[in-house]
Amino acid sequence: MTALSLAPAALASVRAATAPAVEAQLGRAEFERVRELIHRQAGISLHAGKQAMVYSRLSRQLRDGGHASFAGYLDALERGGSAGQWQAFVNCLTTNLTAFFREEHHFARLAEALQARRNRAVALWCNAASTGEEPYSLAMTLAETLGTAANARILATDIDTRVLATAARGIYDADARGLGPARLRAHFLRGKGAQAGSIRVKPEIARPVEFRRFNLAEPHWSLPESFDIVFCRNVLIYFDAPTQRGVLERTHAAMRPGGLLFVGHSENLGEARHLFRPCGKTVYERIG
Repeated sequence: MTALSLAPAALASVRAATAPAVEAQLGRAEFERVRELIHRQAGISLHAGKQAMVYSRLSRQLRDGGHASFAGYLDALERGGSAGQWQAFVNCLTTNLTAFFREEHHFARLAEALQARRNRAVALWCNAASTGEEPYSLAMTLAETLGTAANARILATDIDTRVLATAARGIYDADARGLGPARLRAHFLRGKGAQAGSIRVKPEIARPVEFRRFNLAEPHWSLPESFDIVFCRNVLIYFDAPTQRGVLERTHAAMRPGGLLFVGHSENLGEARHLFRPCGKTVYERIG
């Protein structure tokens, strides 16, 4: 039987079943709601030109939740979204560009700072840990400078739970950017068989690193201790000026006197000059 021989109602049903799914549209109003919600949840200030990115990243949330529109998805999220659904929303909209020993001059400066503190316990905080390359770079520098038995701890935090899960596994491609042959031999185990082409951080390098979810935009921080060294790199650029000021004020309060703050190459602390003074290329010393 051909479609032409069907009754009109049946024909309409066949056409509906075989037609391609209509993609939900992300209008200006829905995009502005997303901008407001991600700022409220994570302090992230989404640029007005990011509408296509938001559409791409949130489309799967609509499909997985069975929502026919972005407005419906956002309504459901605001009316009664679970902690897991809000976390998925945040995870979709965070940016996680990273590499081992990115901005390598920072690690030479870090080695000097560790050497100066070699006779006491040292606490480090990497507060945008992403998939782990940065905190493990800190751990490798620590091992190379003070040895794997050093009295030191590294707190590695991020708001994105997906990247933290990757970081905690400590497994990467063998050709991961930023690692030379010497460091590969010294600090990683090579996969064999089905794991060939992968590397895993050695247990003695991973041992001092603790991974934890943390939201820098929260107005009150609960941290286990004060820190000698803080890596807050390439995260301030995603915040507006008031959020940046709050993060820097709370970072200052979380650091020990004389502690060092490392920021990204495109970030500056002009509005926090009363809190930190420059002491190197995008390295700042805590004042007070």
